[in-house]
Amino acid sequence: MSIKYFFKIAAELSDLMIVKNLFLTTAESCTGGWVSKEITAIPGSSKWFGYGFVTYSNLAKIQVLGVSKKTLECYGAVSSETVKEMVSGALMVSKADIGLAISGIAGPSGGSIDRPVGTVSIAWQLKGQEAISVTEFFTGDREEVRIQTVERAFQGCLEIVKSL
Repeated sequence: MSIKYFFKIAAELSDLMIVKNLFLTTAESCTGGWVSKEITAIPGSSKWFGYGFVTYSNLAKIQVLGVSKKTLECYGAVSSETVKEMVSGALMVSKADIGLAISGIAGPSGGSIDRPVGTVSIAWQLKGQEAISVTEFFTGDREEVRIQTVERAFQGCLEIVKSL
């Protein structure tokens, strides 16, 4: 995967977002703002992107996005439940039309039997609708897990926007 690939997929998303007059927000944890970085590399992205939250710690997820402490205690930071609350909170704060949230274990440590390194949960949500989420299991080192996560996040955004 190359930076040029991300630029291409983000540029395709950009064109569709502008044509459809939509606004996107992101809430990232293990990717540390990488999705937002790729979006803002595109000139004119402010026409469809305004908020990128990096909520790396559980405290940030709670304070900034309104994720429930109980959700984090019951399901953990890397779960469909948590990323759904993250995306919902990001949409509420930003007033965007589409939200994306990511939380995962990029490694090299931090994994467990239930959630090994490479486990990533991603959620997408259209304003006024229920969030959809996936939990993926990516392989490779920290960088490779993060690259695959960014790619999957963009793919999901494109699928949603193309369906509208």
